[in-house]
Amino acid sequence: MKNKFWVKILMTLVLAFGCIGVSHAEIIPPYSPGQQIGYPAVVLCEILTLWEKPSSSSDAILTLNYGERLIVVGADQPEGAKEENGFVYCTLGDSEDSPGGWINADYIAINPAWYVTDTETVVYAWNDTEAPKVALLDKGIRLPILKEEGDWYIVSLRGAAGWLHK
Repeated sequence: MKNKFWVKILMTLVLAFGCIGVSHAEIIPPYSPGQQIGYPAVVLCEILTLWEKPSSSSDAILTLNYGERLIVVGADQPEGAKEENGFVYCTLGDSEDSPGGWINADYIAINPAWYVTDTETVVYAWNDTEAPKVALLDKGIRLPILKEEGDWYIVSLRGAAGWLHK
Protein backbone atom coordinates (compact mmCIF):
# COMPACT_ATOMS: atom_id res chain seq x y z
CA MET A 1 0.00 0.00 0.00
CA LYS A 2 2.82 2.43 0.94
CA ASN A 3 4.65 1.64 -2.30
CA LYS A 4 1.58 2.52 -4.40
CA PHE A 5 1.20 5.80 -2.49
CA TRP A 6 4.82 6.82 -3.18
CA VAL A 7 4.58 5.73 -6.81
CA LYS A 8 1.49 7.95 -7.23
CA ILE A 9 3.29 10.89 -5.57
CA LEU A 10 6.38 10.36 -7.74
CA MET A 11 4.27 10.13 -10.93
CA THR A 12 2.38 13.30 -9.99
CA LEU A 13 5.63 15.19 -9.41
CA VAL A 14 7.16 13.94 -12.67
CA LEU A 15 4.08 15.01 -14.62
CA ALA A 16 3.87 18.38 -12.86
CA PHE A 17 7.55 19.25 -13.30
CA GLY A 18 7.60 17.83 -16.81
CA CYS A 19 4.98 20.37 -17.88
CA ILE A 20 6.81 23.35 -16.42
CA GLY A 21 8.66 25.28 -19.09
CA VAL A 22 6.99 23.48 -21.99
CA SER A 23 6.44 26.08 -24.64
CA HIS A 24 4.44 25.67 -27.80
CA ALA A 25 5.64 28.88 -29.39
CA GLU A 26 7.96 31.81 -29.30
CA ILE A 27 6.13 35.11 -29.19
CA ILE A 28 7.98 37.93 -30.93
CA PRO A 29 6.62 41.26 -29.64
CA PRO A 30 5.95 44.30 -31.83
CA TYR A 31 8.64 46.96 -32.17
CA SER A 32 8.68 49.86 -29.73
CA PRO A 33 8.55 53.45 -31.03
CA GLY A 34 11.91 54.85 -32.08
CA GLN A 35 13.53 51.47 -32.88
CA GLN A 36 13.22 51.93 -36.65
CA ILE A 37 11.98 54.20 -39.40
CA GLY A 38 8.34 53.34 -39.91
CA TYR A 39 6.82 50.07 -38.78
CA PRO A 40 6.95 46.66 -40.37
CA ALA A 41 3.69 45.38 -41.78
CA VAL A 42 2.52 42.16 -43.36
CA VAL A 43 -0.04 41.50 -46.11
CA LEU A 44 -3.08 39.58 -44.75
CA CYS A 45 -4.96 38.82 -47.98
CA GLU A 46 -4.05 36.65 -50.97
CA ILE A 47 -3.29 39.56 -53.36
CA LEU A 48 -2.89 43.26 -52.56
CA THR A 49 -2.03 46.10 -54.91
CA LEU A 50 0.49 48.85 -54.20
CA TRP A 51 -0.98 52.01 -55.75
CA GLU A 52 0.69 55.19 -57.02
CA LYS A 53 -1.83 57.39 -55.15
CA PRO A 54 -4.14 56.75 -52.15
CA SER A 55 -6.91 55.45 -54.37
CA SER A 56 -7.66 52.15 -56.09
CA SER A 57 -8.47 54.11 -59.24
CA SER A 58 -4.85 55.32 -59.55
CA ASP A 59 -2.12 53.43 -61.40
CA ALA A 60 -0.97 50.15 -59.89
CA ILE A 61 2.73 49.92 -59.09
CA LEU A 62 2.87 46.20 -58.28
CA THR A 63 0.99 43.34 -56.66
CA LEU A 64 1.90 41.85 -53.28
CA ASN A 65 1.00 38.37 -52.01
CA TYR A 66 -0.07 37.04 -48.62
CA GLY A 67 2.72 37.23 -46.05
CA GLU A 68 4.89 39.74 -47.91
CA ARG A 69 6.43 42.34 -45.66
CA LEU A 70 6.63 46.08 -46.11
CA ILE A 71 7.34 49.21 -44.07
CA VAL A 72 4.58 51.66 -43.19
CA VAL A 73 6.24 55.06 -43.43
CA GLY A 74 5.71 57.56 -40.64
CA ALA A 75 4.11 55.07 -38.25
CA ASP A 76 6.84 55.78 -35.71
CA GLN A 77 5.90 59.46 -35.56
CA PRO A 78 3.58 60.79 -32.81
CA GLU A 79 0.87 61.57 -35.36
CA GLY A 80 0.97 57.98 -36.68
CA ALA A 81 1.15 56.54 -40.17
CA LYS A 82 0.84 58.76 -43.22
CA GLU A 83 -2.76 57.91 -44.10
CA GLU A 84 -5.33 59.15 -46.62
CA ASN A 85 -8.74 57.67 -47.47
CA GLY A 86 -7.92 54.46 -45.56
CA PHE A 87 -4.64 53.99 -47.43
CA VAL A 88 -1.18 54.11 -45.82
CA TYR A 89 2.08 54.95 -47.53
CA CYS A 90 4.52 52.00 -47.59
CA THR A 91 7.89 51.00 -48.98
CA LEU A 92 9.06 47.51 -49.73
CA GLY A 93 12.47 48.03 -48.11
CA ASP A 94 14.58 50.50 -46.23
CA SER A 95 16.86 51.55 -49.10
CA GLU A 96 16.25 54.71 -51.11
CA ASP A 97 15.52 52.81 -54.32
CA SER A 98 12.89 50.52 -52.73
CA PRO A 99 9.49 50.80 -54.41
CA GLY A 100 6.93 52.79 -52.46
CA GLY A 101 3.23 53.48 -52.79
CA TRP A 102 -0.15 53.36 -51.12
CA ILE A 103 -1.87 50.27 -49.70
CA ASN A 104 -5.35 49.84 -48.27
CA ALA A 105 -4.72 49.60 -44.50
CA ASP A 106 -7.63 47.17 -44.01
CA TYR A 107 -5.58 44.37 -45.59
CA ILE A 108 -2.32 44.63 -43.65
CA ALA A 109 -1.27 44.15 -40.03
CA ILE A 110 0.96 47.03 -38.93
CA ASN A 111 3.68 46.14 -36.40
CA PRO A 112 2.13 42.84 -35.29
CA ALA A 113 3.44 40.48 -32.65
CA TRP A 114 4.39 37.11 -34.17
CA TYR A 115 3.60 33.55 -33.11
CA VAL A 116 6.38 31.10 -34.03
CA THR A 117 5.60 27.42 -33.42
CA ASP A 118 8.08 25.31 -31.44
CA THR A 119 6.17 22.08 -32.06
CA GLU A 120 3.36 20.83 -34.27
CA THR A 121 0.46 23.12 -33.30
CA VAL A 122 -3.32 22.85 -33.78
CA VAL A 123 -5.33 25.88 -34.93
CA TYR A 124 -9.00 25.93 -33.96
CA ALA A 125 -12.06 27.54 -35.55
CA TRP A 126 -12.85 29.36 -32.29
CA ASN A 127 -11.51 29.63 -28.74
CA ASP A 128 -12.34 26.13 -27.55
CA THR A 129 -10.19 23.00 -27.76
CA GLU A 130 -13.37 21.10 -28.70
CA ALA A 131 -13.90 23.40 -31.71
CA PRO A 132 -13.17 22.10 -35.22
CA LYS A 133 -9.49 22.05 -36.10
CA VAL A 134 -8.81 24.27 -39.10
CA ALA A 135 -5.05 23.71 -39.44
CA LEU A 136 -2.12 21.75 -38.10
CA LEU A 137 1.04 23.86 -38.19
CA ASP A 138 4.52 22.40 -38.49
CA LYS A 139 7.36 23.49 -36.23
CA GLY A 140 8.87 26.86 -37.19
CA ILE A 141 5.76 28.42 -38.77
CA ARG A 142 5.55 32.18 -38.17
CA LEU A 143 2.12 33.86 -38.11
CA PRO A 144 1.09 37.43 -37.25
CA ILE A 145 -1.00 37.71 -34.09
CA LEU A 146 -4.14 39.71 -34.81
CA LYS A 147 -5.48 39.74 -31.25
CA GLU A 148 -4.98 38.20 -27.82
CA GLU A 149 -8.04 37.07 -25.83
CA GLY A 150 -7.48 35.40 -22.48
CA ASP A 151 -5.66 32.10 -23.04
CA TRP A 152 -5.92 32.39 -26.83
CA TYR A 153 -4.28 34.14 -29.78
CA ILE A 154 -6.12 34.94 -32.99
CA VAL A 155 -3.68 34.57 -35.90
CA SER A 156 -3.81 35.22 -39.62
CA LEU A 157 -4.07 32.13 -41.84
CA ARG A 158 -3.77 33.11 -45.51
CA GLY A 159 -6.71 35.50 -45.54
CA ALA A 160 -8.64 33.81 -42.73
CA ALA A 161 -8.15 33.69 -38.97
CA GLY A 162 -7.68 30.90 -36.48
CA TRP A 163 -7.36 30.46 -32.73
CA LEU A 164 -4.24 29.16 -30.98
CA HIS A 165 -4.28 28.11 -27.34
CA LYS A 166 -1.43 29.64 -25.31
